Amino acid sequence: MEDAGGQPRPTVAILCGGRGTRLQRGTRSIPKPLVEIGGRPIVWHVVQIYAVQGFRDFVLLTGYRGELIEEFVATAPWPDGIEIKCVDTGVDTPTGGRLHAARGELGEGTACVTYSDGVADIDLGALLATHHDSGAVATMTVVRPELQFGVTHLDGGGRVTGFEEKPRSEQWINGGFFCFEPAAFDYLSPASVLEREPLERLAADGGLRAYRHGGFWECMDTYKDAVQLNDLWEGGRAPWRRW
Repeated sequence: MEDAGGQPRPTVAILCGGRGTRLQRGTRSIPKPLVEIGGRPIVWHVVQIYAVQGFRDFVLLTGYRGELIEEFVATAPWPDGIEIKCVDTGVDTPTGGRLHAARGELGEGTACVTYSDGVADIDLGALLATHHDSGAVATMTVVRPELQFGVTHLDGGGRVTGFEEKPRSEQWINGGFFCFEPAAFDYLSPASVLEREPLERLAADGGLRAYRHGGFWECMDTYKDAVQLNDLWEGGRAPWRRW
């Protein structure tokens, strides 16, 4: 499938190297990308989010227990036309270093990059269009996550005026789902953490744009997150499922 400008969909790099230590129960013997949601590893869900919107070429940047991810990729049922390659980028390599190591696998044009633990009902065609129209070196999807706790509303004198159950944050955070032009990789090094110096320098140079996603987004960062995502899937209420 091509985008609105008639260009083929870019290759998608998925960061799959993490250990997922905060998930505890789910990651003692498997890498975080293989923790299951609805009976399928979460990385399978991430690939499906892209595949149903016309993306066909994927590069999984592996690290911890990467051989297990390779085994899964080789045996899992994928949609017709999907090509997935695993690239071992080292056990302890940081996120920017993984992308730096895999630069040669991503082609000469725009590349899409995301994490293996975040799902959303994002319109990836709109993201790409926003990126290309802006002329940015890189575009980062930003989201306003649901707060973990309910909030209490007070008036100026300290009187409680009401409650609100888990509202959305007023601040935008990094939601993954990036678009990178080749020049963005010049900001990376083998030791760089993508979310720190590379993105900070891109922002300082005026080359980083934001794509605001106001729909569903969730990152599987803790065991509680995994339980919640499984509950959504089992209840037939998974907003990211567009296939």
